[in-house]
Amino acid sequence: MTSAWHLAGLDTADVERLAELIALKLKAGDAVLLRGDLGAGKTTLARALIRALLADADAEVPSPTFPIVQPYSTPRFDVGHFDLYRIGDPGELIEVGFEEALAGGAAIVEWPDRAEDDMPDDRLEIAIDAGTTPSLRNLTFTGLGSWGPRIERIRLIHGFLAHALPQGGKPGRIAYLQGDASARAYARVHASGATFVLMDAPRMPDGPPVLNGLPYSRIAHLAEDVRPFVAVGMALAAAGVSAPAIHASDLEHGLLLLEDLGDLSFGRALEVGVPQGRLWGAAVDLLIKLRRSPLPRALPLPDGSTYRLPRFDRAALGIEIDLILDWYWPEVKGAPAPDAIRTELRDLWAPVLDRLLAEPPGLFLRDFHSPNLFWLPARPPGAQVGVIDFQDALAEPWALDLVSLLQDARIDVPADLETVERERYLSEVSRLEYDFDRERFLATYAAFGAQRNTRLIGLWVRLLRRDGKPGYLRHMSRTWDYLARNLAHPDLAPLKAWYEHHFPDPLRRTPIRI
Repeated sequence: MTSAWHLAGLDTADVERLAELIALKLKAGDAVLLRGDLGAGKTTLARALIRALLADADAEVPSPTFPIVQPYSTPRFDVGHFDLYRIGDPGELIEVGFEEALAGGAAIVEWPDRAEDDMPDDRLEIAIDAGTTPSLRNLTFTGLGSWGPRIERIRLIHGFLAHALPQGGKPGRIAYLQGDASARAYARVHASGATFVLMDAPRMPDGPPVLNGLPYSRIAHLAEDVRPFVAVGMALAAAGVSAPAIHASDLEHGLLLLEDLGDLSFGRALEVGVPQGRLWGAAVDLLIKLRRSPLPRALPLPDGSTYRLPRFDRAALGIEIDLILDWYWPEVKGAPAPDAIRTELRDLWAPVLDRLLAEPPGLFLRDFHSPNLFWLPARPPGAQVGVIDFQDALAEPWALDLVSLLQDARIDVPADLETVERERYLSEVSRLEYDFDRERFLATYAAFGAQRNTRLIGLWVRLLRRDGKPGYLRHMSRTWDYLARNLAHPDLAPLKAWYEHHFPDPLRRTPIRI
């Protein structure tokens, strides 16, 4: 696919903002070719693009004219800035490491016509024309191959920001933000003396079928566009929760301009000395608050339609349990799990899942854990915990978010802190609800905790082997510890025996080769 986009009369700030938008979509393996006469402004654009990738607006970016290539190591991937004006033969590209730069990172190329036949077919071309007005530039973006749809997306974002920012303000800077494991992308936008967060979440096509002809996203009821985020976010805000305010939205194209909750996630707050008990206690208070003001099952949207919170089913829970056999079993045992073992585990889980599925619906924000919780100490009590990443919320038992919080997959929650905060939750809910069944809640808590941590044990290995992300393995020992806490519940005794037989402690602690 090839896509072209022309913009005229751009000043230096406009060019820098466009470079920052390009940086949002740049990936390892990309080539960006800058075309234009001497003095057209190619180096200005290249410097802005490199500074955006370095996440440093003041970084020194020297011209590569004499070394021909200037390498950079950025937080996302390596970048080579090439100036081919002085090469005498296209074969010199090999000497300056052009192929290696593309293999391990991205390449920004000035004067690409000096080696035109060696430029990759899949690329972004930016033609810069000085035009007739001093200090203003005309830019034409041409996306070839995978860059075709990316240019169209950048064009949409550019137009969205032009209308979404307050008082018609131009963005002062657009900075990449590390996102979650989904296809959504985020950026911090500076404008009118404030900062906002851009959520870029185009509707994603279904993945490959994994069960009964359905992809995993459908089975697990994962959000496929921004409508669930908007609906749940509006409902949370109405309930007094510090969810990001939505300043502007384009539901059709999946673009949102959100309130910026800052950088003090729970993990970062711990690093700067906020006591863990204070953070997790405030989050438990928020869950109690939500229980007192439950969200309706059908949530309104700005366009007058509604979004209905879905529920889990056996397929969704079961396919997640299978991950431990699909990925962890062969990793530590050296062979696929036998069909008899798979049947045995499913049979043991069947009555547990029956009980979970029979529980009355509450609210399950689903990813209520440290990466998605922000400490906002300047706000009044009850609003000091900011919440993001709730687009996959379900109408499921209240116990499920408490498990996600008190058995945080990425940060150790000591057993004594889990017990103290769980007991405080139980005491407060018992006081507020005369018919609250404490033992039933604890059974649900343990059952979902066991299911969740079983899924995660398999997921950490899948992220390594399938997705090339070894960093998640550092959570493995913690996940097994959480699973053991849940399996101690009497209702799960048959499952406990199965896990102890097939995954004794030495197999749980087996180092996994990266």
